[in-house]
Amino acid sequence: MITVLVDHNIEGQAALLLSALVTEGWIELGVLRVKTFADVSLSVETSDRRLWEFAQENGMILLTGNRNRDGEDSLEQTILARNLPTSTPVVTLANPDRIVERDYRDVCVIKLVEICLEFERYLGTGRLYIP
Repeated sequence: MITVLVDHNIEGQAALLLSALVTEGWIELGVLRVKTFADVSLSVETSDRRLWEFAQENGMILLTGNRNRDGEDSLEQTILARNLPTSTPVVTLANPDRIVERDYRDVCVIKLVEICLEFERYLGTGRLYIP
């Protein structure tokens, strides 16, 4: 089972995704589980670099809405500098505000499930945008 770690900047959107994952039966099937910062005892002050490292150390997919490359410790800069062929992907919601739209949310859920089902195929890809 793949663990998806939700970045604190999209916890509201992730709650909607989780609801759809439950409704569609993906959670019950054991395809993935969703964890928040609180679930894994991370502070919302955790740097992007440390967050990426934490996800890598624990074999987690990081789900985020973060796209910035502001500074050495930014998520994008960390991916560029540290990504290896064995690194787990960072999955980024292309438009987090649209998660409230059911059709958009459903496409995001399908893509996230696909990434989890074919996890090894996505190792080393760095960042993936959904949908």
